[in-house]
Amino acid sequence: MLTYTLQRLLSALPLLLGVTILCFAVMHLAPGDPTQLMGDLDPKAHANAAMQAAYGLDKPIWQQYLLWLGNLLQGNLGTSLAPDGRPVWDKLMEALPLTLWLNLSGLLLTLLPAIPLGIWVASKPFSLRDSISTLVLYLFLAAPGVWLALLGMQFFGITLGWVPLSGLYSFGAENWSFLPRTLDLLHHLALPLAVGVLGSIAGITRFVRASTIESLQQDYILTARAKGASQLRTLTHALRNSLLPLITILGLSVPGLIGGSVILESLFALPGLGQLFYTAVMMRDYPTIMALLTLGAILTLLGNLLADLAYAYADPRTTN
Repeated sequence: MLTYTLQRLLSALPLLLGVTILCFAVMHLAPGDPTQLMGDLDPKAHANAAMQAAYGLDKPIWQQYLLWLGNLLQGNLGTSLAPDGRPVWDKLMEALPLTLWLNLSGLLLTLLPAIPLGIWVASKPFSLRDSISTLVLYLFLAAPGVWLALLGMQFFGITLGWVPLSGLYSFGAENWSFLPRTLDLLHHLALPLAVGVLGSIAGITRFVRASTIESLQQDYILTARAKGASQLRTLTHALRNSLLPLITILGLSVPGLIGGSVILESLFALPGLGQLFYTAVMMRDYPTIMALLTLGAILTLLGNLLADLAYAYADPRTTN
């Protein structure tokens, strides 16, 4: 297993380098100039050419990339081109905890009902139970996340007034004690979590259902049934094999720490990585954009590695 892990890590390094080169090139091909935008926002700003020289944007793109890569290897993500001029690392560390908490709690709230629900539906495939659940799940799968978020804001936030529409805390919450402040935070995050979890539950449930039905049709399950094994026992035997493909899906969900949060965090004004990425793109903040894209690439490779390791642990034949 150690040799397999080292091989995967070594093969991921050139892939990561290639991804950063591609992202850097595409970012500079996009229309817009950060110095021009800064000049538009600040009439007292220096001339465009002087600003480009100050930020190193007048150099050829390959030189800019080598400078950025050298700083990255030294642990320096650069300084943001936004008006605040703060280090990119500080911005990432401020936004990361919220996005991490939202995605991990959302993943937990997704798996807890989705796995047993998928197995329960698969225990009687093509029955009335299966047909009704399929219809409901496909409705949630087809509904765009933006539409669900806006619908929830209108109904639960405006019409009923049950949940806040934006932000993390109510006005004056910084003066409250720990418990009321925590409850207020959960109150503000209830609707974003619900919107993000609904579609995920539908997708994972359908995946578990299909995988379980396939496992139940294997020869060893048919043999167990022929020998008089109960339905519960056959489901228990099929469970391990049916959940193996789910490992891959969970590994691919790791990059969603950034990409999957952009829409929700922007709609609900949550100061996480998603909103930071959206703001950086609008401001043409190249250092922040590259830091987030690199983080996304690392998370993608890490997710694939964790999925492969978990798959190898569950089925050692994959390492041969």
